Amino acid sequence: MKQRHLLLALAVGASVLALSACKKDESKDAAAPAAAPKGETADQFVARVNQELRKMYPEITASQWLSNTYINDDSQLLEAKYNERYLAQLNVWIEQARKFEGQQMSPETARAIQLLKLSTAMPAPKDPVKLEEITKLASKMGGMYGAGKYCTGEGDAKKCRDLGQLEDVLRSSRDYDAQLDAWQGWHTIAQPMRKDYTRFAELVNEGAKELGYADAGEMWRSGYDMTPAEIAAETDRLWGQVKPLYEQLHCYTRTKLQATYGVEKGQVNGMLPAHLTGNMWQQDWGNLWDMLQPYKNAGSLDISEALKAQYQADFVKELGKAGPAPTTEQQFQAERAAQLAVAKQMTERAQDFYVSLGMPKLPESYWSRTQFIKPLDRDVVCHASAWDMNMGGEPGKEGGPDVRTKMCIKPNEEDFTTIYHELGHVYYYLAYNKLPPLFQNGAHDGFHEAIGDTIVLAMTPDYLKSIGLVGDQQQSHDALINAQMRMALAKVSFMPFGLMIDRWRWGVFDGSIKPADYNKAWWDLKARYQGVAPVSARGEDFFDPGAKYHVPGNTPYTRYFLSHILQFQFYKGLCDAAGYKGPLYNCSFYGNKVAGQRFWAMLEKGASQPWQATLKELTGTEKMDASAVLEYFAPLQEWLKQQNEGQTCGWQPTPPATTAAAPAAPAKAEPARKQG
Repeated sequence: MKQRHLLLALAVGASVLALSACKKDESKDAAAPAAAPKGETADQFVARVNQELRKMYPEITASQWLSNTYINDDSQLLEAKYNERYLAQLNVWIEQARKFEGQQMSPETARAIQLLKLSTAMPAPKDPVKLEEITKLASKMGGMYGAGKYCTGEGDAKKCRDLGQLEDVLRSSRDYDAQLDAWQGWHTIAQPMRKDYTRFAELVNEGAKELGYADAGEMWRSGYDMTPAEIAAETDRLWGQVKPLYEQLHCYTRTKLQATYGVEKGQVNGMLPAHLTGNMWQQDWGNLWDMLQPYKNAGSLDISEALKAQYQADFVKELGKAGPAPTTEQQFQAERAAQLAVAKQMTERAQDFYVSLGMPKLPESYWSRTQFIKPLDRDVVCHASAWDMNMGGEPGKEGGPDVRTKMCIKPNEEDFTTIYHELGHVYYYLAYNKLPPLFQNGAHDGFHEAIGDTIVLAMTPDYLKSIGLVGDQQQSHDALINAQMRMALAKVSFMPFGLMIDRWRWGVFDGSIKPADYNKAWWDLKARYQGVAPVSARGEDFFDPGAKYHVPGNTPYTRYFLSHILQFQFYKGLCDAAGYKGPLYNCSFYGNKVAGQRFWAMLEKGASQPWQATLKELTGTEKMDASAVLEYFAPLQEWLKQQNEGQTCGWQPTPPATTAAAPAAPAKAEPARKQG
């Protein structure tokens, strides 16, 4: 996930020391936005905004980093106050830009002003009281998510588990009830957010309307160099292209779940039970590989075992430093050292792919400032994210780019590929850092999410063998179907999920989904698009949307759906650039400098031109299209059709009585532990 909050959702300005050292009246003066110079032209205005933005940006991102890596009341207060200052400044810039409407100006200046207007997903009302309220709500909900824990038992028997621990249950357990408990348990952490989110949506809408949009959803859909109606229709068209492939994968998966858990427990009205997909949000079915693997003896692609073996080797090495009889404390320290070591090794391996294309190594500061593993002494947001802390630094000054990632890495395939994804964001930052700040973003937000995943597509079985994570691979039909299935469980299973989250929020913002129906609408959309359902009623006492990071975090999600289309287009374009001849699914451009130059040239453009032009430079077309997805998965789709013969595929999109009263929670959730 790209964590450029200034250009996405949350941002603030001022330094921690300045905030704590100034008197109350002085801090107000310091936060007051400067007036526009008299006679300022549109070009001069954009230049000034770029200069002011670059100067304040490191302080903005520092507060965000702090609030994500040290969750407590103090960091949330700082985050909220810094948000308030930045959003007030943003409103001033947007108001100052109004005087240039209708004037003649260069296309570059006109684009910069338009991007300024769209530079936050959290448009704040001008009313100072409401501005303060929305920033506090945003910070509060983020803290609730990051510190969320599911607790069972009382007193000495009390046991609390965080998201990572609950995900481990879904990832590894095949106990029906244990998975259900973990899934239901995590969703309890979102219940207290419901009232706050309702008010937050009202305030975001008010801010969007003040900017001239019908609602916040329309504002979000305006950032695609096309009308809001056109991008909505475009996503429907793209989904229509890939939906038949998804339905075949869904049908196959349901059959295997029924074989494992029984005909009744393995489905809900033809839909997949929400707690049995190996993923908290049913967005990635890769953890079901043990039951979905097409052929058991066609070469192993289980890289998790190889990564765990690397961890064990690191642990033995670290433990050896303690001598022949290590103490319990020394064993613990060896475990922590090995966890950090394998996390860095996984990241170095991902860096190697980008460097093999001719891209630079990550700055030294990346390795000292990144959060690789979960700290033991504090709550953090473990959701993976990439950070540009200073827009490359001020030109002519020492320091250079400060880029980081924030993860709680474990030695498994999911985290390994996530690292490749996050470094895609980082290399995008490094490529476009030379541009003016208002152009330092993706061509559109789907581009940013697609960069790293394009590299993941190039992680073919032969590539994985070359880096020692899998053994010799058979060149056979069975091995091909295995490889395709493994990729489809990550890529194809995600696509409808990438659509439904924003379909829900668009409805919330335009009023077609009322607060009284939040949960019902959520599960109606999950049933319609994903064909998944809970096994028991999820009434309006619950707030299941809040159990997904991007909802309390206010991160638009259509970008992820678009990225799953674009990454295949990018992949095909880079394979063509590399001179590859053969089936698309076998292509890896690892080490190909020509492909790397083409990729870097696209990244360098940032948001400086309409995305259609940027896409054409790499792929030869100005249109997003899923034909490369279908070309890539053609062998698997044909195989799935054969496997599903005789099955009644499809589902009735009606989840179990979501309007029914919610069952009593089996245990207590602790959404945000205060620290004094």
